[in-house]
Amino acid sequence: MMRHPRFLENQVKQEIQSSLRAFPTMTLLTLPWFQAEVMGYSKLYDNVEEYGWAYIVLSVPFFLLFTDYGIYWIHRLLHHPSIYKTFHKSHHKWIIPTPFASHAFHPVDGYLQSVPYYLFIFIFPLHRRLYLGLYVLVNFWSILVHDSDMVTGHALEKVMNGPAHHTLHHLYFTVNYGQYFTWADRIGGSYRQPESSLDPMLEIKKQS
Repeated sequence: MMRHPRFLENQVKQEIQSSLRAFPTMTLLTLPWFQAEVMGYSKLYDNVEEYGWAYIVLSVPFFLLFTDYGIYWIHRLLHHPSIYKTFHKSHHKWIIPTPFASHAFHPVDGYLQSVPYYLFIFIFPLHRRLYLGLYVLVNFWSILVHDSDMVTGHALEKVMNGPAHHTLHHLYFTVNYGQYFTWADRIGGSYRQPESSLDPMLEIKKQS
């Protein structure tokens, strides 16, 4: 993808630099949530028997659905013309993103899209170790969907908002706002189905 005409000069370096600039402010904005958790205001728990194994299992899809829907609307709001240029446009500088773009946000943008993850544990009980595991998982997912991969036709394509869907988001801006699933985009009228004819790799092949 680095040979794509819309891939910027020194883009990977720029993505890394953008991420490093954003991390300190995002960390500061996040500190009140962590402080509140340390002070015992969250609903995180340590004893599995407190809610049982069934709740542990069900809390995984519940967490993913809750955060997916929250991020969908935050992400869509960040595309509103009144705030897009200030907070989110810098992330769309990467038309053909790489995994290094996954955290290359304006710090306010990155923080706002993380709020559902923190909010969840102040509303619903969640096992502490499971929360940590899910937090790591969603960060890896964010890295994955920024690899500009346009593999289409797989069984979960209409359910999972994967790399192909997010590639279309970076190419066309106003589609596929969801984080993991396609359902929120379908409800919100912003879903666009990945197709092999939309693969940015085709632009590279034209130049060959």
